[in-house]
Amino acid sequence: MSHVIIVWFRRDLRLEDNPALSAAIDSGASVLPVYIHAPEEEAPWAQGAASHWWLHHSLTALDQCLRERGSYLHICHGATLENLRELIVSTGAQAVYWNRRYEPACIARDKCIKQALRDDGIEATSFNGALLIEPWQIETGQGDPYRVFTPFWRKLRANLQIEAPQPAPQRIETKKAEASVALNSLNLRPKIPWDSEFGAHWLPGEFGAHESVQQFCEAALRDYKVERDRPDHFGTSRISPYLHFGEIGPRQIAWMLDQYARNESSAVLHEAAEPYLRELGWREFSNHLLYHFPHTPEKPLQAQFDAFPWAPDDAVALARWQRGQTGIPIIDAGMRELWRTGWMHNRVRMLVASFLTKNLRQHWRHGARWFWDTLVDADLANNTQGWQWTAGSGADASPYFRIFNPVTQGYRFDPDGAYVKRWVPELADAPLKLVHEPWLDPALLQRTGYPSPMVDLAATRTAALDAYQRMRNV
Repeated sequence: MSHVIIVWFRRDLRLEDNPALSAAIDSGASVLPVYIHAPEEEAPWAQGAASHWWLHHSLTALDQCLRERGSYLHICHGATLENLRELIVSTGAQAVYWNRRYEPACIARDKCIKQALRDDGIEATSFNGALLIEPWQIETGQGDPYRVFTPFWRKLRANLQIEAPQPAPQRIETKKAEASVALNSLNLRPKIPWDSEFGAHWLPGEFGAHESVQQFCEAALRDYKVERDRPDHFGTSRISPYLHFGEIGPRQIAWMLDQYARNESSAVLHEAAEPYLRELGWREFSNHLLYHFPHTPEKPLQAQFDAFPWAPDDAVALARWQRGQTGIPIIDAGMRELWRTGWMHNRVRMLVASFLTKNLRQHWRHGARWFWDTLVDADLANNTQGWQWTAGSGADASPYFRIFNPVTQGYRFDPDGAYVKRWVPELADAPLKLVHEPWLDPALLQRTGYPSPMVDLAATRTAALDAYQRMRNV
C-alpha cells in the first residue's frame, strides 16, 4: 500500500506550480487535499466579508479541478491541529505538506503545528508557494532587513530567475477520508446580498487567474507604464485577488509575461513587462516588511508617528467616507467602486487613503480595517504597507508633506470624467469643467442631490501639515 500525504491547502488554491502538491505527488504517495476553515486562528486579522465571498467560489473551483483529476477537496471546520490529527488517524497518513504563509498569527500557528506533528512522529514540511524569494533570504549589506524599496528590488531583480512553472498534475491518486463538511456549512457568503454585483466582475479560481493574465498581456501590457494610473482605462491586470488566494503565483506570472513577449518576438513587450514585474516586487517588499516588522498592522513602523496628533475619531465622517458621500467626486467614485465590486484601482486607493488620513486626519487603522472587510484582495502585507505608506509612517513612505489633491489628481488621471461618471451617476450629465469640482455650481448640487464637500481641501491640507510639524518637533 502506498504511503499517504495530506496536502493542506491555504492561500495556494491552485494545481499548477504548487510546490506542496507537486512534492507529495512526486513522492509516489496517495494524496488527501484538505482545506481547514479556522478563522479564529488568524485573529485579529481573520478574513473579511469580501474575501469570504471570493474564498467560497475559489474553493468550489479548486474542488472541481481536483475532481477532474480523480480527487476532491476534503473540507474541515475547526481547530487545525485537531483536524489534522483526526485525518492522520483515519487515513494512516505519514506526512503533512503545505505552502507557507507570512502573516504573524499564521507563522506562530504553523510553527506550533509543525512541531506538534513532528513530536507525533509525522513528517511536516512547508514550501514557498507564494513569493519570488523568502523574506529571510534577502538582506542589506549589513545583514538587516530592507526598509527602502529600490535597493530591495534591485537586489531581488538581479537574482531573479524566470523559469517554467511546474505543470498541473494530470491525475491525483487520492486517499479519501470520512466526514468532509459541506462548503455551504462554512457560511462564507453574506446573508445580505451586498455582493450581488461581484460575479459580474470576477471569476474566482485558477482558470480565472490565467484568463486575467492572458487578457492583460494581449490588451494592456504594451502600454502598462503609462496607462496603469488611469482608473478610467483598462490599464492594469486586476490580478491581485488571484495572487492573494494563490490561484496563481508570482513565478507563474513572470513566466507568462516572458513567454508572451518571446512569442510576439517583441523587445518592446519585454521592456514593457519590467514596470509590471516591479509591482510584483512591491508585493514581495510588503511581505518582507511584515515578516521582519510584525507589529506594523497595528503600530507605525516609524516610531515617531506614535506622537502624531490624529483628530478625534469621527464616526460620521468615517461613514461618509466609507459610503462615498464625501462630496469629492473621485474619492466617492473609488469608495463606491470598492463597495460594488470588492476592488479599487491602485491610484484611487492612494487618493482615498490620503483623504482619510490627511484631509480628515483619521487614523490609518480605520481605513485599513475598512479595506480589509471590503476588498476581495485584502492582503495583510499589502494593505498594511499601502496605508502606512500613504500616512507617511511606513517604510519607504510617502513624504509627510505629500498630500494628494483629489481635484488635480482627477483632472490628471480621469481627464474625461469617465471614471467619476461611471461610479457617481449623480454627475453623469455634469459638464467636464464641473465633473471634478461640482461645488462650483451650487445649482448642479441642488439638482442632482450630490453632497457639498465635507471639508475644505486647502484648509485641511494646512491643518495636516501643521500636525506633521508638531509631531516632528516632539
